[in-house]
Formats: sequence, structure tokens, C-alpha cells
Amino acid sequence: MKSKPSVSEILHHMGEDSLPLNAVSPPIFQTSIFCFESFEKFQEALADESSHFLYSRGNNPTVNLCESKLAALEHADSAKLVSSGSAAIALSILAFVKKGDHVVMVEDAYSWTRYMVTDYLSRFGVEHTFVEGKDPRDFERAIKSNTTLFYLESPTTLTFKLQDLKAVARIAKVHGIKTVIDNTWATPIFQNPIDLGIDVVVHSASKYIGGNSDLVAGVIAGSMEDINHIFNTEFLPLGPAPDPFMAWLIMRNLRTLHIRMPVHFENAKKVCRFLQDNPKVESVLYPFAAGYDQADLAVSQMRGGSGLFSFMLKTRSRDDVKLFVNSLHLFKRAVSWGGYESLVFPAAVKFADDQEIPAGKLPLIRLHIGLEDADELISDLKQALDKIS
Repeated sequence: MKSKPSVSEILHHMGEDSLPLNAVSPPIFQTSIFCFESFEKFQEALADESSHFLYSRGNNPTVNLCESKLAALEHADSAKLVSSGSAAIALSILAFVKKGDHVVMVEDAYSWTRYMVTDYLSRFGVEHTFVEGKDPRDFERAIKSNTTLFYLESPTTLTFKLQDLKAVARIAKVHGIKTVIDNTWATPIFQNPIDLGIDVVVHSASKYIGGNSDLVAGVIAGSMEDINHIFNTEFLPLGPAPDPFMAWLIMRNLRTLHIRMPVHFENAKKVCRFLQDNPKVESVLYPFAAGYDQADLAVSQMRGGSGLFSFMLKTRSRDDVKLFVNSLHLFKRAVSWGGYESLVFPAAVKFADDQEIPAGKLPLIRLHIGLEDADELISDLKQALDKIS
């Protein structure tokens, strides 16, 4: 059996041994359509667009090279690049449900993922059940006769709860249920859900895969059968086509993914240790933080972690939260994460000043730890924490 290529081989060499005109960097095929030398060839491409270059809304050489690298990184047969992470999530869910079906989803999933089942799919008669997901039996207990999909996100948004992927995948297979997971946080550098039995993996490639906060994209990876199904039933009719230049940017940025992720990980652990020892901090929510209640599971299914985590300020004052956030100098106040820069996102920012903030959300601060010097980031956090009561 041929061994799997190394991460370095995938990122630096795979698919690049015969580039046009002996180019070192893959060329950008910035074309909308492709022509054919005969009627027969034209006919053949129209009959099977999934494996031909016909129209860049379907396939494009630059995009396909990027997809081959992403599939290999996730230990998948195939991958489809799409225009955003939300598109990847939507297509992977839509492909496995129909009217009358039922979806089981982790309750702390990304807000737009939740919207897909609570608002969008409910318009078409698809039911849903939210579960905490820390116990695999949560999924088993939620199964109905019409359940067709488990949707996972491990760790979850803001709260960083894990699911036991092997156990959940085993339950799903017994009942003939498809499994989809958002693996954006860990990246394929640190977690490969397909190896643990999960069917389909999605990413917001705008995050670590892009890595420079300069592109928006998504990716879906899985078996050839599943990706072809998604391509034909959801991708082609809905048209969330990736741009060739965007695919080229992803390939350029992928060259350093295996270098960037360990730095994010080490920086995050160092900042977590500081926060855990600070009297102004109530708790730190990070799977690899000392004392984390799911630390054993984290180590068993991930090889490391990213730079994203949350912590709880030891305050119930909205003014304290504002003062802390406004006092930071090195952390940019922004949504998203996964770039080279450090970011702060307070959960309270989503609530107007005259709105009541749920008790668990008021002190919740999400940080993205970038590639800067960790000691400088710690100094910035310290001076901001010193200012609050």
C-alpha cells in the first residue's frame, strides 16, 4: 500500500511537477469558459461536468490543484472549494437532508450554522434538535426515525466544547446517519476527522487555511461519492464558485500552514497560563489549558490546538468589559480569526447598550492569539486587566 504523502510534500510539491512552461508557481487560469476541439469532446464534457473543464463555475485548473492539496491534507478522496465558509457549511448540510428529515446539531455551533437549521431549513420542513454533545449519548438520545444528519463542531464556537468523534461516528454508522464536522479550529495539521470515522469535513478557509486575513473561502472534503453528490446536487445549481485568484492565494498561503499552526498553538498555551494565574480572570476555555475538563479527549483526537480560545472576566460590569477591550493596544477589535494578527471579540459586543446581556455572555471574551511575540501580547493583556475593578 502506498503511504500517504507528508504535509510538506502536499503543500510544496503535490500536483506541481509538470506546471505549464516549467513555472515554479502554479499559474492562475483566469478564464470563465473552456473550448473543445470537436463536437464529441464538447458533448463528453457536458455529460460529466464534475470531471471536465467546461465552465469555471464548476471546475478550473487552478481551483482543482488547490482542492487536491486540501483533500490530501484532510486524508479525503476529494474536496470542493467554495466561495465562503458559510457556503461550505450550507452545501454540506443541504446535500443530506430533504423535506421531513431531522438534523442533530451541537448547540454551540457557529451562529450561521445554527441559522441554517433554525430558520432556513425549517421553511422546508426539516426538523432539528440541538445537543450539548460532550457526551456521545446526547446524539444517540436525539435520534428519530427521520434523522439523516449529525452536524458537529469540535471544539465549538466561543465555548470550546469537544465531541468524541470516534464515538459519535460509530453511533451514526449504526443508524445510517451522515456526519459532517466543522474542522476550522484545529485545521488538518492538528485533527483529521475522516480518520476517526466522520464522513464530511468543512472549513472556513478564510481562517487558518488562508492565514493572512486577505481572502474569503470555504472547503468541503470527503469521499469521492459524497463530494460528487454535493457538486451535482448543491454546488452546480447554487453556484458558490471560488475565484481562481482566490484559489491561488490559498495555495500560496498554504505553504506555511504547517509552520504557522505550531506558533499559534505555543503562543496560545503561554497566554492561557498567564490568564489562568491572573486574579481578574475567572476561567479559561481552551482544550489544551491546564485543568480543562476534556483535556484527555483533546489529546486523544487532536495533535495540537489553534490560537483561538475564550476566557471569563471576573466581573459582571458592562463598563469593565468595555474598558478592558478598549484598553488593548496589540489586539485588534474584529470578527473572524485565523490570520497572523491577534484579535479580541467580546460576546457583549453583540448586544445594544439598552439590551440585557445573558449572565454567561457578559464576561465572555474570545481571543485569537496570532504570530506576534507572546510576551508582548501578555504585557498588553496585563495592562488592560489592571485597569478594571
